[in-house]
Amino acid sequence: MEYLDIYDEYMNKIGTETRDIVHQNGLWHKTVHCWMYDDDGNVYFQIRADSGKLYTTASGHVLAGETVRDAFRREIFEEIGINADASNAVALDIVFWHQDKPEKNWHDRAFAHVYANKLPTGFTNFHFQPDEVTGLVRINAQECLDLLMDKRASVRATKITANTSMDIDITKNDFLVASDEIPIVKYGFVLQSIIQHLHI
Repeated sequence: MEYLDIYDEYMNKIGTETRDIVHQNGLWHKTVHCWMYDDDGNVYFQIRADSGKLYTTASGHVLAGETVRDAFRREIFEEIGINADASNAVALDIVFWHQDKPEKNWHDRAFAHVYANKLPTGFTNFHFQPDEVTGLVRINAQECLDLLMDKRASVRATKITANTSMDIDITKNDFLVASDEIPIVKYGFVLQSIIQHLHI
């Protein structure tokens, strides 16, 4: 059974609960959104197994007693097979996320810690967690930002799966967003941070 530390709305820890109870009762907890980029200015989006849409490189809950950097390291390894040095990961933002699905008795209240880290040079030995991720899409960060800002209709990217690597065209419709979100708001800040602040 998976346990999560829970918090008040000011991010003060108030206890520990099971993941099921956390989501049934809408308790505040921590998650981590992991982003990987490379020396060539590319950012890596995972292909979600459940939707086929593009999302963070990896993401998940911060488990009870775990630090955010520990969770970053674990999620990157579990979902895409990278043994990353999380001590070098750069904290970009903390997003206060909330979403309700009353029909499923599911309520999400998360402090989403957004971190970015450079992919080890020359790394190609990806291993994907099949129930979560079917592959990665490598996209030039600036071109991706231009796409989400409607400066271009599509961008050329590389789709990486367990057995193949191929060039594909990506449009705004390929990104995972909730019904009340738009891609540039969800992903624009991360892309800008990678471009401007991490100097790639």
